[in-house]
Amino acid sequence: MQVTTTTPLFAATLRPDRSLRMAGGWLALVLATIVAAPFLLALPEFVVPGLSAFAIGTACLAAMSVRQARQRHVSQQVTLWADQIEITTTRPGVEKTLERFDPAEVRLRLERDGFERTTGIYLRAADREIVLGPFLSTADKSSFAKAFGAALRKARRAR
Repeated sequence: MQVTTTTPLFAATLRPDRSLRMAGGWLALVLATIVAAPFLLALPEFVVPGLSAFAIGTACLAAMSVRQARQRHVSQQVTLWADQIEITTTRPGVEKTLERFDPAEVRLRLERDGFERTTGIYLRAADREIVLGPFLSTADKSSFAKAFGAALRKARRAR
């Protein structure tokens, strides 16, 4: 395959869903502390269980914050021309990878749940299978799969 300089039929940058903000979790923990503090001071038998619950909540929020911070740097760039597909994957701590495929030789495979929502998008070549956007939300996966599938059909017809 050769590098193409024409305008692609389809191009998308896939990034993790950032709808869950950790600030809301930390704010809820602070509000719970403010509300529970008088009860913990008034009823000494609840001090140990109460502090244990807050410690567990803080540890969980900290772990989720670290995980979300790492996921921010993950992305996939999917570009489709009439004669090739390029998938560039970027992960923190790992070198950027570029993979190229012939649109006529790949198949788009969708994984669905019991409610027919798209839960996985796979690009299957003769010798391997690539996961596209494993970090996307279900709605984003469905939207991407529909648009990419249409563009892939168009690329096959253009040949």
